[in-house]
Parts: sequence; structure tokens; C-alpha cells
Amino acid sequence: MADADAAQPVPALAERAEECADRLRAAEEVLLASHIDADGLTSAAVASQGLERADIPFEVVFSDQLDEAEIARIAATDYDTVLFTDFGSGQLDVIADHEDRGDFTPIIADHHQPAEADTAYHLNPLLEGLNGARELSGAGAAYVLMRALGEDNRDLAALTVVGAVGDMQTVDGELVGANESIAAEGVAAGTLETGTDLTLYGKQTRPLPKLLEYATDVYIPGVSNDQAGAIRFLDGLEIDLKDEEGEWRRWVDLTDEEQQTVASALVRRAVERGVSASKIDTLVGTTYTLTGEAVGSELRDASEFSTLLNATARYDRADVGLAVCLGNRTEALDAARHLLRQHRRNLSEGLEWVKREGITREDNIQWFDAGEEIRETIVGIVAGMAVGSEGIDRDAPIVAFARKNAEEVKVSARGTPALTRRGLDLSAVMREASQSVGGDGGGHDVAAGATVPAGEERAFVDAADDIVGEQLGE
Repeated sequence: MADADAAQPVPALAERAEECADRLRAAEEVLLASHIDADGLTSAAVASQGLERADIPFEVVFSDQLDEAEIARIAATDYDTVLFTDFGSGQLDVIADHEDRGDFTPIIADHHQPAEADTAYHLNPLLEGLNGARELSGAGAAYVLMRALGEDNRDLAALTVVGAVGDMQTVDGELVGANESIAAEGVAAGTLETGTDLTLYGKQTRPLPKLLEYATDVYIPGVSNDQAGAIRFLDGLEIDLKDEEGEWRRWVDLTDEEQQTVASALVRRAVERGVSASKIDTLVGTTYTLTGEAVGSELRDASEFSTLLNATARYDRADVGLAVCLGNRTEALDAARHLLRQHRRNLSEGLEWVKREGITREDNIQWFDAGEEIRETIVGIVAGMAVGSEGIDRDAPIVAFARKNAEEVKVSARGTPALTRRGLDLSAVMREASQSVGGDGGGHDVAAGATVPAGEERAFVDAADDIVGEQLGE
């Protein structure tokens, strides 16, 4: 048992974590079931390493959506104990039914909104008043459980941070609450470094012009989405932009002084072009660096690492993402990089499709139906990227549909922190609207999803629009 004095990073969850850890120790064999996004993959990786270190036999399975049919398949595997990571809370009623029938003992380490049911081994920040969308990810819940299982698991904090960053849990550019405590454990363990730097994506891998051209979270006229403009901007700085072989340098190739030169010039350009002060402030934030990874690798930066993971399981290769998390730096990493290139192409094409086809605006929501044009496992990412594009505003949540199979449609919804502060809870919207048309869903206040029967899209939109209107007082 973990030393009680080796304080849990999340004290509020300590008792629940110990109860779940005790049940794991009593298990003959564990089936570890996890979600397929970056948070789900890192959850599975953290739990896998903790179980292995505790000499608990286990097998790992992944699922895009944990519905009744999937839970029934899990029950049919005859494992006496099933550990659910990064999902399970929203399906607690179905899981509890299987528990009551003696099919398996569930242990849930999740951060999504729980269904109205109960089980003996349920680790979720929401049960203790913590915010599951901002303060603790699915990987964080798995980490808290593995810390209770063995105090030597602090080194797993770095992977946990990748999961939190991939789940978009940063607030004003940094992790907060329990996530911040876990990051501090990673720093203490020597597997993570934190610092203050530009928040642009791709500082490890992208050539400088591409780094600036693709930096659209803070849109800087004459630089963002402007290849020639980005090069002109860099040419005006008195630094060497190319290496001895004539290749563009990356951000990580610059000296501290050179990085300061570029950052200062970028802020000046933003001010000159009328970018708001609040937007400019977000250009700088906290960075999370995995110290054991090579400089210039996608795996060294938590944000780039999480994107790499999203490019694996969302294309039915969860095994590749898990292998990378567990340390495979040969075949698995090569396969993940290939999938990442494909993922980026698909996201770009998906975003262009949305811009070309446009969206439909209701009273309180905006939406598009991609049919089979955008893969259902990435339509939510595309929807989030589309917010703020021409014709798509930030003052209403966006809902996206994509065909899942002949009978079902995947629904993804994205909001903004500003909307959640006004009362938006997309978890409730997705759950209530989908159930009203014979489907089911859930998630977080700012991002959620559902599955509905094909043909019920219009009825779902009407229900979701009414619910959002009630939440926002429109």
C-alpha cells in the first residue's frame, strides 16, 4: 500500500482512491477499458504501468463510445474486475446493472458527468466538488488511482499532463487545481519541466515560418494564415533564420535571446494591427516539457504529444498510441507519425469543407451535418477548429453531425469558456437532447458528444436549441 504520508496530489480523492486501489489488489485479473482520445490513451498508459508495477495481470481494450452494447461485450469477457478509465461515469446506471447481476466488479476512474446510479468503486473529481473539465482529466483520475496503488508512480505525472493538455484543460494558458498539483509531482520526479513561453503550437517541430503562419488562436493580420507575410515578418528580424544546411530553424533551435526577439516583435505586430489586449495576453503561457524526450521531437511538448496520440486511436490504431506512451520509439513512433500526417490532412480538408459548405444558425446554437465527408471520430475536433472562422462565431455553441454507420449518427458539440461562465453545460444538452430522440450522450460543460438514430438530426437540433436557450436565459 502507498505510504499515507506520501501525500496524494488530490487529497479530496484520497479515500476513494485507496478503496479502488484495495479492490485492484484483490483482483485475480483486470480488464482495463479506456476511451480513444489523447486523454483516454494516456489514462490507459498510466493505469497499465501502475498495474504492471503492482504485479496485477491485465488486458487493455479501447472503445470510441461506451454504450449498452459495448458494456455487454465487456461483461461477456468473464473478467471479474473491469477498470474503466476516461469513461464509465456517464454509463454508471448500465454498469451498475451488470454489477448487480454479478457480471463483474467495476472500478471507474473518470472525470465526466456521472449518471444517477452508484457503485462502490467510483473515482471522479465531480463527486468531491472538483471541476472535471478544468481541474482533473481522465488521465488525472487514473494517476490518482495509481498513486494510491504505489507511491513510486510519480514519474507517470508527465503522461498525465499530456492527457490533461490534450483534453483542453488549460485555463488562461496553464493547468490549474489538481492538474497543477500533478504537474508539480512530475517536476519533482524529474520527468517534466514547466516554463513560460509562447503558446504557439509546433515549437518543437515546425519551421519558423510555418509556426507563425499556422498560429491562428491569436489571429495576427499579415502573419497568421499568410505564408509570405510570416516570412516577411521573420526577415525583418536580425537573427539567423536558417541553419548551416540552409534549412529553416525551429523555435527550439533558437537561443533564449533569439526567442525573446521573435516574441517581442510578434507582440508589437499584434498591438500595431489592433489585436485586443486580452488576446495578446494569451500569446504567452505555461509550457509543459517532457524531459526524457529528444529535443525537436513531437513527444517533448505536451501539446504536440497529445496531437500525435489523437492521430492514432481515432484511426483505429489505439495500439500504436498506447505503445508510444509506453516507450516504443521505433516502429510504433514511425507508425504514429504517419498517422499524424494523415490526421492533419483530414483536419485541414474537414475545416475547408465546413468553410465551403457553411453552417446553419438557430436561435441559440449553430450546426453543420458532415454526413460521410468528415470522419465521425474527428468531427468534434473540426468543429472546435471552426469556431471563430468566417461565418462561425464564438457566441453560440457549435454542433456537428457525422455518419457513424447506417443506423447511427455521431454528434459533437463545442462551446467556449465564456459561454460556460454564462451557464452553458453541453454535457446536459447532449444527454437530454439525445435521449429525447432515442439516443444517449454526455461529456463536459464545454465539450460533449452523443449518438442518435439516423434521421433524428432535425429533432435533435430543435431539442438542443431549446435547452441551450434555457441555460443561457435567452
